[in-house]
Amino acid sequence: MVTMQQKQTDSNITNTLPPLNKSRNFSVVSYFSGCGGLDLGIVGGFLYKDKEYSKLPFQILGAYDHDIKCIDTYKANIGDHAKKEDLSEADPSTMPAAEVLIGGFPCQDFSSCGPQGGLATIRGQMYKAMIRYMNHHKPKLVIGENVPHLAKMGGGSILETILTDFRDAGYRFEVWTMQAKDYGVPQGRVRLIFVGVREDLEGFPVMPTPTNEVNSIEWAIGDLINITDDSVPNQSQFFKANKAKKGNGQGDEANRADEPAYTIRANAKSRVHFHYKLERRLTVRECARIQTFPDSFVFAHSKTSSIMQIGNAVPPVLAHHVGTSIADYLQNIAERKDTRD
Repeated sequence: MVTMQQKQTDSNITNTLPPLNKSRNFSVVSYFSGCGGLDLGIVGGFLYKDKEYSKLPFQILGAYDHDIKCIDTYKANIGDHAKKEDLSEADPSTMPAAEVLIGGFPCQDFSSCGPQGGLATIRGQMYKAMIRYMNHHKPKLVIGENVPHLAKMGGGSILETILTDFRDAGYRFEVWTMQAKDYGVPQGRVRLIFVGVREDLEGFPVMPTPTNEVNSIEWAIGDLINITDDSVPNQSQFFKANKAKKGNGQGDEANRADEPAYTIRANAKSRVHFHYKLERRLTVRECARIQTFPDSFVFAHSKTSSIMQIGNAVPPVLAHHVGTSIADYLQNIAERKDTRD
């Protein structure tokens, strides 16, 4: 078990965190940030389909990803605190200390659609970058995200190994299985949300209650059907392909207008689903809408890169529900501390 005492560094960045205070923002560092879907949801303050998602009490001090195109998108839409970084080699002592660490660690080797290399690959070991940050800075709370197939690999042994490693850093962990369409996201998308609280802290965040607000793909993108230019950003970008055919949800079939969309995936071209009415695949903007990115969130790179970024992201609306829960938890801790003081 890693001890709670950490050695101070000579860096001007200190790993000594300020005490919790309910009147201020909680500091966040983001690993594997991608284009920023998880980050946008955690911070809040965005508009999606005419609904405002409130600003949450978080401030992101640093966001890190190895893909410079993702960093470009992040900076253009969220903030200049993003930096290109190979997290497999990153030294956490050079990063700011934060109260919350978030990160969707790479999922390709855990996905049912991927190579399924599991923990035997470099990507499969990348969650340990988060553990190195946890060991050094001891954030109060940790949020991770990955695909549901991770729980099935090795009969559950891979998930248990990851949880054991997280817990050995001095944290209590739970895994929330969340279906995005149960929280208003117009898409079937199940994800595992890893939630960790430092062992010396009381209580635990509560898994968000489903809203039962089921939204269809037509609700999400129906107003774009006659728009063929970029009067709505990225609407003109799509992959041309043959007509949709019956399939298994992996890209060759059309979505159904009155149901949530199939999962938006990070595989471009052959894995972008067809429109529910038009004889074409979904546009970049339509995919972004289905992932609950606001129209003001612009993807400036090629359609291939943009689809990869969108498909890898956590839907901001889903992330906002998680952010609301952890904000409530941290504020409750602050209130209890104020009462004792």
